[in-house]
Amino acid sequence: MSVGFRKSGGIAMTIHYYVSLFPMEALIASQLEPEAFGAYMAIGSRKGSNERLIFAEINGEFGNDFDWDYAAERCVSHEDGEPKHSLYLSVYRTIEKIPLTQYRNLYLTTRDGRSLPINPTRYTGGVRKSIYIYQELSPINPLVVSSMPPEDFTDFITAESQKIHVPVLVFADLKVIDFKTPEQTGNIGGIYDRNSEHIQSCIESVEGGGKPTKTIDRSHIESFSYQAIDRGIFFGSEEEILFFPMPDYNTLRMHHYAWAKSALII
Repeated sequence: MSVGFRKSGGIAMTIHYYVSLFPMEALIASQLEPEAFGAYMAIGSRKGSNERLIFAEINGEFGNDFDWDYAAERCVSHEDGEPKHSLYLSVYRTIEKIPLTQYRNLYLTTRDGRSLPINPTRYTGGVRKSIYIYQELSPINPLVVSSMPPEDFTDFITAESQKIHVPVLVFADLKVIDFKTPEQTGNIGGIYDRNSEHIQSCIESVEGGGKPTKTIDRSHIESFSYQAIDRGIFFGSEEEILFFPMPDYNTLRMHHYAWAKSALII
């Protein structure tokens, strides 16, 4: 289980542990259920506030890297019974300390506070693409083009044998636009609207057999949108990879219509 139980006014209150992955990396304890937590983080009580959020729930109270006793002591409801919304346990080098086996559901939260839950599954590959575009989300966030499928890309970025590497990487596999007939790519937001000639140049460079990956943009992550996600979001380390598959359009329309409309997919 990812939760503990604390008494508040005679009622057992659940402590959830959430990992914020985008727009910032953090571990947060909360008494809110996932959907309520997503809404609070996206819009909160601040008038006019709206922010996309990607977070995951984890099974907590493992290892010694985080102060679970502090969470138990401080993540308690208010005197009027209002649950504790958020208690930060870490805001730096967080995800590298969390084993991938501890992750439960992933949540994609829109600016108006609607969250789409995605269950993790083991990645078994799939139809290979000639080129891949990845939006790295945490702990770094360049937009890159690569000739490598997700499992090879994960190894390339996280292997200790690499001069520059990160222990764990969270990234999204994006739809690749057909620049000749962009209307056939579907509704993918504005991720390719900026510097399209530069993006084409990066793709041609990788396709030409140069470097296996090339950075398109180092920090322009605000152009990333849920519309652009292709197969899903990956959590990878040198040892393993965890996959959160993006529901297809029909599934979103039938079962998550309000979220999909908020995310501008429908």
